[in-house]
Amino acid sequence: MKKFKILFLLILIVSFKVSPSKENVGNTKPTLPLPPSIISPENPDYAVPEIPTSGIDVDEEDLRYLETTYTVMMEAKVNVFIPLEVISDINIETTVIGNQIKEIPFEIELNRKPEKENYYSIKYSESMIDIDQDGKMDTYIHSPAFINEKITKDNYVKIYGENISKEGKHNKVVYVTVEIGNSILRENKVK
Repeated sequence: MKKFKILFLLILIVSFKVSPSKENVGNTKPTLPLPPSIISPENPDYAVPEIPTSGIDVDEEDLRYLETTYTVMMEAKVNVFIPLEVISDINIETTVIGNQIKEIPFEIELNRKPEKENYYSIKYSESMIDIDQDGKMDTYIHSPAFINEKITKDNYVKIYGENISKEGKHNKVVYVTVEIGNSILRENKVK
């Protein structure tokens, strides 16, 4: 009995693999052979039939006629948006003696005037700086909460001489970008 079940199961599996599927029966399209005059001897599988362009030496049944023509007009519109960018380089040089507090104003120029009021602000890579790297913050960069003009004039650097413990010339590079959105709560609050 066990052998009979195994044999029946094996016959059932073989019959499914051998028989054509119901989906493909009747849906096969015959392949059309190419005329022998067009097939090239070098590459017979990739021969493409020529399209007759005139009826001089071509039979009337081989001609192809254009039945419908259309004229299509296209119009393209492009919105070009140029982002706000800082175009000015800012170099600030000053001498701090002793416990002086220096406030140095500077201007920031943008490539154009912002189109929205109270929407864009200036962002610095660092706004609180330890210029002499002694562990105490001594230099602060401040800008207004929003920029609404092409040239912003209310920016300044404030340096506290009491927090600078190392004498000498100190340099720092700070990157300036334009930030989008609400920036009332800024990280660069001045002492």
